Amino acid sequence: MLVISYALKHYQAVIACDEGHIHVHETGAVEGAGHKILIRPHVHGKVTCQMIEEICQQHQDEHMVQPRMVYISQTTELGTYYTRDELKALYQMTRRYGLYLFMDGARLGSALALPDAPTLQEIAQNVDVFYIGGTKMGALFGEALVIMHDDLKPQFRYHMKNKGAMLAKGRLLGIQFYEFFKDNLYEDIGRYENDMADQIRQALIQKGFSIYEPSSTNQIFVDFPQEVLEKIEKEFMVTHMGRIGDKERVRIVTSWATARKAVTSFIQLIENL
Repeated sequence: MLVISYALKHYQAVIACDEGHIHVHETGAVEGAGHKILIRPHVHGKVTCQMIEEICQQHQDEHMVQPRMVYISQTTELGTYYTRDELKALYQMTRRYGLYLFMDGARLGSALALPDAPTLQEIAQNVDVFYIGGTKMGALFGEALVIMHDDLKPQFRYHMKNKGAMLAKGRLLGIQFYEFFKDNLYEDIGRYENDMADQIRQALIQKGFSIYEPSSTNQIFVDFPQEVLEKIEKEFMVTHMGRIGDKERVRIVTSWATARKAVTSFIQLIENL
């Protein structure tokens, strides 16, 4: 909300897919700031160049909101991720239509650990603004916003203060990120959580459970019969995503805090179902 409300005029809109975090999980904050979200059905949780082009072609006059920004998240809400080639293609498409490209990096560490995902340097070269997730990577609080486009830099700190986002002890934020980027800790955490998730993912696949949008990051979406879910929930917590036919789709997430012992216990439970 902070970035979008600063970058856009009131008659301008942001493009996202239907699984985009700003569309599903921000309690109307972006709309509350006066900006419409233009959505299209996701493709493996992602925004595509075709979506951007279709929306821009359909919004050509002053009777409609004007597309001005594209919102993506790395990793996505479904655990998938943008490769470096996909990010470069999106960036080129936004240049064609004069749009800002904004990357939500709440789960960025998980993607940075993957070989075909863009590095921090490549992200900085192919977006206008992004943020480096802190809390989901183990920080006590806060995220690090990185503004690349010069048009978005002037007066941003005034906007932060106006929206209640300027911290009185902001230096504490910086200490956390200083530690994150010493000795590759940030990527090591991402690699660890991906590895823990992959062990669980492989156990589920071997047992024959249906994985939704398979990926190699730290989020797993799996469909369980109700009787199986009841056994699992006697020992573990999962996030319910909704009914899919006669099954329940749940989300399993690993993190910096996931103990190897817990993963081993969960896999043993799955194997013994």
